[in-house]
Amino acid sequence: MQNVQIFGVKNSQATRAAERFFKERRVPIQFVDLKQRPMAPGEIRRFIERFGLDALLDSESKAYSDAGLKYLKVSGTDLLGKIERDPQLLRLPLVRAGNLLSAGRDEKAWATMLAQ
Repeated sequence: MQNVQIFGVKNSQATRAAERFFKERRVPIQFVDLKQRPMAPGEIRRFIERFGLDALLDSESKAYSDAGLKYLKVSGTDLLGKIERDPQLLRLPLVRAGNLLSAGRDEKAWATMLAQ
């Protein structure tokens, strides 16, 4: 069984749901708290290539509106900087198991990861 990496923040309900999902199935996880350690540029690029930057942003979050992103046009580079400073802008959790990725609370994708 492959190791599952969960990128999120501790106070996110969706992140806790992902942790619970894998722990209940006795799958070893590596949790990366994005408030403690930002994602490596190559890692975030992998998610952006798969889902696109717009799909990774949580446009319904308080952090998104607090950052003024509903009204501002921001370049991709500036947006990546904002994401690095405030991971709550992302649809968390970001989960990786080998080459399989998921963004946000997606139990169907998580189950697919376990089937591989």
